[in-house]
Amino acid sequence: MQIYLPIAEVSVNFFVLFGIGGVVGILSGLFGVGGGFLITPLLFFIGIPPTVAVATGANQVVASSVSGVLSQLKRKAVDVPMGFILLVGGLAGSVAGISIFNYLQALGQIDLAVQLCYVVFLGGVGLLMFLESLRALGRSRRPAAKRSKRHSHGWVHRLPLKMKFRASGLYISVIPPILVGFCVGVLGAVMGVGGGFIMVPAMIYLLGMPTKVVIGTSLFQILFTSAFTTMMHAITNQSVDVMLAIMLILGGVIGAQIGSILGGRLKAEQLRILLASLVLLVALKLGYDLVVQPSELYSISLGAKG
Repeated sequence: MQIYLPIAEVSVNFFVLFGIGGVVGILSGLFGVGGGFLITPLLFFIGIPPTVAVATGANQVVASSVSGVLSQLKRKAVDVPMGFILLVGGLAGSVAGISIFNYLQALGQIDLAVQLCYVVFLGGVGLLMFLESLRALGRSRRPAAKRSKRHSHGWVHRLPLKMKFRASGLYISVIPPILVGFCVGVLGAVMGVGGGFIMVPAMIYLLGMPTKVVIGTSLFQILFTSAFTTMMHAITNQSVDVMLAIMLILGGVIGAQIGSILGGRLKAEQLRILLASLVLLVALKLGYDLVVQPSELYSISLGAKG
């Protein structure tokens, strides 16, 4: 069943979009990521223009994150104070990211810039996560081996403006969470992602948060940052396709509930390896598309009327 998308100006199959939304929703509940790192490239692959894919992908992240956050709140796996600190940086980063996005769009380089960002960030983060997860899985299988302390006191713990985060069992400066939130906000605006693929490892390895509260807290911040980013895209460049968003949301909300159930049955190390593998696969596919010769060497597009 083909449906015409007025903003994207293409026709797509309803069931394909519903399936994409469902898969990304499952990832949201399973890994604590908004799913934008996967949904935006998938929209590229089915012919959605990058500017529309980025703006509308952020909109779908909002819906899947709502469903995931509600599930995590029921399990008391959300550090709300930490979520608000991350949100402060996230909103500031979104404003900066929207400015960068509009500047690149004015230069006519936004499509290439978005795809390069995906290859670089997804490839780098995915590789680091995969290697660290393999080491963590190896340590978990050797209970007799001496394990390092969960919270090592490094430079993060020596910074000023400290707060106590009871759900995470931390007493650290608010500066690193704000910086993490800012970086995620910029990436969310430029790449149309929730930023979970950056935030989740940063919360675990940089802030020292326990995995059991990382997923819910990550989704909490992603929810509000993505909603703000979507609104800014709609206001500044009118690139949010409501029809596309609705179809993705339908699948995403259902998938998030399934993912939340599955997430409770897997070990933390297994979840991290699966997430890292997905991130690497998406990066490899995007990198391949950038270097392979396209089937059509030329395309005709209408420029803005001046």
